[in-house]
Amino acid sequence: MNQELINREIKWLIDEKYQGKLGLKASCDIKKLKKGVPLAYLIGYQPFLGCQIDLKYRPLIPRVETEYWTEKAIEDIKKNKKEKIKCLDLFAGSGCIGIAILKNTKNTTVDFVDIKGKYLKQIKRNLELNKISQSRYKIIRSNIFHNIEVGLQYDYILANPPYVSLKEIKMVQKSVLNHEPRKALFAGSDGLKYIKKFLTSAKNYLNPEGKIYMEFGFGQKPAIEKIVKECHYGNYVFFKDQYDVWRYIIVKSEAPA
Repeated sequence: MNQELINREIKWLIDEKYQGKLGLKASCDIKKLKKGVPLAYLIGYQPFLGCQIDLKYRPLIPRVETEYWTEKAIEDIKKNKKEKIKCLDLFAGSGCIGIAILKNTKNTTVDFVDIKGKYLKQIKRNLELNKISQSRYKIIRSNIFHNIEVGLQYDYILANPPYVSLKEIKMVQKSVLNHEPRKALFAGSDGLKYIKKFLTSAKNYLNPEGKIYMEFGFGQKPAIEKIVKECHYGNYVFFKDQYDVWRYIIVKSEAPA
């Protein structure tokens, strides 16, 4: 981390958390920052599409790349003419994706799914922090689709699964590797472990003309296209993020004949 960036982060930390006052606690946090603790964890939250995403239980910190495609999904949902739209936020972590949808649309409900109990607490905390009505969401503990009711169909399934391969571990920033949850990052030797499981089952939970939005990693587009074809999805499009990197796929359910 270069000195200019460190200075910017120190200023943001002091301004956001300590109202511009440099005291003992602020000095301790600055030391942690210099040792690589992510700024978002020290401040305690991350902004995400008009939402405040609390990070008390140390979920994966929401990324701007995820924010980019989530905004595209929100634009899509706003154009949908259905009276009620049901969404699933899978691998939810902090809940940032589903909460942004609820905060920025009116006719939606979201089911949040994660396998870790502490992240379910994190999601609940963030829903309350962002003043989302309890009638608009459900929180489910599940290993991907394992505990999701068979026959429960969604108009949108949104997923940011772990996708970093173990081969890439040396390429991951030390601050990320040392402080963010590894299970939210790594997905086997090729990074595709959870993507394969997700895409194999997702179609069974998708309404006719429903859509899947799924994030993936650098260089994974060819492998994911192969998986999509093997799962017999006929209608899909890949998209780049704001950095001109292939980042997410939209898979559309086939309309009934």
